[in-house]
Amino acid sequence: MSQDFQDQWTAVDEYLTELLVPSDPVIEAALEDSDAAGLPAISVTPTQGKLLWLFARLVGARKILELGTLGGYSTIWLARALPKDGRLITIEASPEHAKVAGANLQRAGLTDRVELRIGRGLDLLPQLATEGVAPFDLIFIDADKVSTADYFVWALKLARPGTLIITDNVIRKGAVADAKSRDSSVVGMRRFFELLAKEKGVSATAIQTVGSKGYDGFAVAIVNG
Repeated sequence: MSQDFQDQWTAVDEYLTELLVPSDPVIEAALEDSDAAGLPAISVTPTQGKLLWLFARLVGARKILELGTLGGYSTIWLARALPKDGRLITIEASPEHAKVAGANLQRAGLTDRVELRIGRGLDLLPQLATEGVAPFDLIFIDADKVSTADYFVWALKLARPGTLIITDNVIRKGAVADAKSRDSSVVGMRRFFELLAKEKGVSATAIQTVGSKGYDGFAVAIVNG
């Protein structure tokens, strides 16, 4: 991938963000504090954040599940799409990341509708299944890529007909097409796509994207009625 392409993708992202994603001190501070705390710079971009907000609005989400909180940037976008009595549960494996996310959510005034749970997703998801909080209207999977297929299986258990399941970072700079790859994240995503292709209970597609974070993409599935 040439630097010229990356520079162009970044310039276009900046242009679109300036026009379509109005400046917001609260949400921008979430990124700044995440950077200051040394969190990896892997949050969704502003245009992707707004896309998540639009998805949530389109399905009229009242209950959202997010796997992978990081610093809470995508969490804020999703929670802002909820009605005042809506609920979002977000799961983060790292206590350090969760501490930053908690502060960002508090500053955003969203602690009344967001519940941050700390722990491994595969440990906490079975608890959700027994608590009566499901089904969720939208589920966003953006956690460790090795376990994505397992997260998707749980997402189906916590869904209903019409639930939208969005999975991020599925293209892996194009490496997902390489059947010989030994990269654990690529192998994890190929396992996810194989599962997605066989699952007759959903209708799904995947989109490649380019932007300031490089070349990647996301998958979107809706649970069939």
